[in-house]
Amino acid sequence: MLSMAMYICGQHFSQPVLDRIQHTVQEEPSISRMELSRRVCRWLDWLSPAGGLQEMSCRKALGKLQKAGLIDLPKVNNVYAFSHKTVSSVETITAAIRCKLAELGDVSVCPVSSRYAKASKVWFGLMERHHYIGNGNLCGAQIRYLVKSSHGYIGALAFSSASWSLKDRDAYIGWTEDARRANLNRVICNSRFLILPNVNVPNLASHVLSVTLSRVSADWEERYGIRPVLVETFVDPRFTGACYKAANFTYVGKSAGRRDGVAKQIFVRPLCRDWKEVLGQEPAVNPTFHIETPRHWAEEEFGAIRLHDDRLKERLYKIAQDFYSSPEATIPEACGTPAAIIGAYRFFQNPKVNMDLVLAPHTAATLERIKQHKVVLVPQDTTTLSYTSHPMMEGLGPINNTGDPAIGLLLHDTLAFTESGMPLGIVDVQLWARDPNDPGKKYRRGSLPIEQKESMKWLKSFRKVAEIQKRCPETMLVSMGDRESDIYELFLEAAKEKGPALLIRSERTRKRKVEQEFLWDLMAKKDVAGVLKIHIPHSGSRKARDAWLNIRFAEVELSPPKGYSEPVRVWAVYVLERESAGEPIEWMLLTTVPVESMADAQKQVQWYSGRWGIEVFHRTLKSGCRIKDRQLETTGRLEVCLGVDMVVAWRIYYLTMLGRETPDAPCTVFFKEIEWKALCCYVTKNPVAPDRPPSISQAVFMVAGMGGHMGRKGDGFPGTQTIWRGLVRLYGAAEMYAILTKQFYPHPMQTGP
Repeated sequence: MLSMAMYICGQHFSQPVLDRIQHTVQEEPSISRMELSRRVCRWLDWLSPAGGLQEMSCRKALGKLQKAGLIDLPKVNNVYAFSHKTVSSVETITAAIRCKLAELGDVSVCPVSSRYAKASKVWFGLMERHHYIGNGNLCGAQIRYLVKSSHGYIGALAFSSASWSLKDRDAYIGWTEDARRANLNRVICNSRFLILPNVNVPNLASHVLSVTLSRVSADWEERYGIRPVLVETFVDPRFTGACYKAANFTYVGKSAGRRDGVAKQIFVRPLCRDWKEVLGQEPAVNPTFHIETPRHWAEEEFGAIRLHDDRLKERLYKIAQDFYSSPEATIPEACGTPAAIIGAYRFFQNPKVNMDLVLAPHTAATLERIKQHKVVLVPQDTTTLSYTSHPMMEGLGPINNTGDPAIGLLLHDTLAFTESGMPLGIVDVQLWARDPNDPGKKYRRGSLPIEQKESMKWLKSFRKVAEIQKRCPETMLVSMGDRESDIYELFLEAAKEKGPALLIRSERTRKRKVEQEFLWDLMAKKDVAGVLKIHIPHSGSRKARDAWLNIRFAEVELSPPKGYSEPVRVWAVYVLERESAGEPIEWMLLTTVPVESMADAQKQVQWYSGRWGIEVFHRTLKSGCRIKDRQLETTGRLEVCLGVDMVVAWRIYYLTMLGRETPDAPCTVFFKEIEWKALCCYVTKNPVAPDRPPSISQAVFMVAGMGGHMGRKGDGFPGTQTIWRGLVRLYGAAEMYAILTKQFYPHPMQTGP
């Protein structure tokens, strides 16, 4: 066996990986090639843009490795339940069609939703009967289309992943080797194109190509999360490629013909104007964020901080790591040694350090994470931080109604989430104390300008989101707020900004008017557009239940309140629970996103339901990080400490959701080797650690079990509280494991997870 490594299909197969593959085959001779490819994908964290395993690419790479003599794959089992595909009968046109394109009527191009859809059988049937290549497998990611007219199905197309390397194509693009490896997923291939042989309509083929290419970028992005910028295709020498030329494809050269010995013509067509700039971008040498290598998470989140002294940076890393290792501990308990305690307090009282400075690098890292997603939800909310037990702290103020002795601070923060609920990071933070000498501002708000009201916090946060939107033009940001955010100034800001979308829940007591009619009365008269079923989770005394919601929606024009003359057009989505033993769900959602169908309305409801994530973050911050127990002399020092605590709370929340978002990823993306081995030994009560790390989902559940999660069928996913409790016990177990195995293990999270 040769001792070397290879770079195949965009993945580096090092010698340890090759040895691991060979060892697996020897230990499990009955393993299938499918299962082997799945394991290799998990080892290498080889995932598609949509988050699935790159099984087919891996299988192809394994075949090449075997051909090169680097590995020996298990034997193929040639006994199959089915020897060939059966294609159902397809109704196709039998009479010849001869007419002009204008006489053919409407020609539509419809995507095939899945392999199990009826349209899929039609596509395979057409290709098997009429295409010279047939209906064979496509490479990598793929989308299939059917072409339909008033006469029936008249053609079909398919797009798949682009070829890994093409000399003439790569020369035409002009990208470097690194740029090709980084950006090849933005090139797609028109791998099948068929117009039925009995359809003779001049210019039909080029018309179908143009119509398809006008939508394929959006369809591909919706399915795989990446927007292609260039499409390629191959034309057999027996054809001229006239339809591609008519559809503005450019001939760039010929393929090598290694597969079948026939060199084919290569045509390409850009899908956007800046395609060369996009494909030519070099990968970042030191990217701000990498989920694959979070071993120095504190440095990743705070590394870009602008401090005059590098020693202050190192001190910040150390504080963040200590807080993360013991989230429930006080500052002296978390820091441990006298020197570390003194260093932490000196950092908090440094006049050149403030909360905005501490959070700035984390916000920058959050922005990079935002750019990786098509839609990002950005809820904002206000919570109170009570320090009534610390009356000597300078700079506190009342936090409740007049007459309530509670004192503290008000925190208004804005977080970014994916549509599935993964927290991407903190976008904006506002912290203030109310003036104890001015308790009656609430009763004078009708006469005060917006700049002198606490409501200004919503506008400030929205403007911050608007700034991020300009830096992330390919991502749709949706700023969200609860009923407190129902202020007219926010609607005006969103209408003028033309930036992020706005989605808020309206407050009934505001008595919004639409054409001199109460908004709630108007929407109650609308017909029910559809019914949506949602699951209400268990919370306190509230039992879990399934709620059936009536959905109504309409475009409305909000009448301006006193002092304003400009009306604002928005879309209203009225949600009302059909039947409920207790208080029914009733939401009036106002959004700047067009709502023209039930599907659009359902998306708005689902988006707003995701606002609970910021409330979970607040619970994590208060209960997990115990910020209310921080004993510092002034609010200025507390703000700096709070900045660190907020990033730590995000990190804990991120780990909690990571097990749900990418359950099959190896736990090594988050835990060091000694930590996951200690975790497995502790949970299984086995002194011998396994050779292979568990998945991140398995590791999260094991950590949660150490924190008190029972893991019963009805318990669901663990929350942040059990996670942080489990982490504290895990790091203690890791230290003991290091002692027993005579290994060096620094203070928990000394180098990050």
